[in-house]
Amino acid sequence: MTAENQKSTTVVCANCGTKNRVPPVADGTPRCGRCGTPLRWVVDANDAEFHAVVDESSLPVLVDVWAPWCGPCRMVSPALEKLAGELSGKLKLVKVNADDNPEVSRRFGVQSIPTLVLLDHGAVVDTQVGALPEPRLRSWVESKLTEVTS
Repeated sequence: MTAENQKSTTVVCANCGTKNRVPPVADGTPRCGRCGTPLRWVVDANDAEFHAVVDESSLPVLVDVWAPWCGPCRMVSPALEKLAGELSGKLKLVKVNADDNPEVSRRFGVQSIPTLVLLDHGAVVDTQVGALPEPRLRSWVESKLTEVTS
């Protein structure tokens, strides 16, 4: 299944509460159909669709390489999703299961999980290996986003 054919996710607008469908691949930034507020963009991707979902994104992308059995991965995931919501319109979060997608792991030299890779138009901006507490994770992402947008 290609990313374009992948099922859209339903996201509730933080501003007006309207339910919106958000596709894994889109031009620009997903926005609420009612009020126009940028929506949280969190996508699961696999090896086959990674290029379309990540490399062709108009927004910086934070790739979370994780596995379901990984305790630190499960601890950092809620913080990443919260951060993606707070940075709606500025960041796309893409989650990749390392066990099922060896090509993505090879591309970024993943040897330990969770591994977070921040990309801008397919180019690596920075990598963070291991789980960070939410305040440090926020600081890392926001500082790197500042570098990308300046």
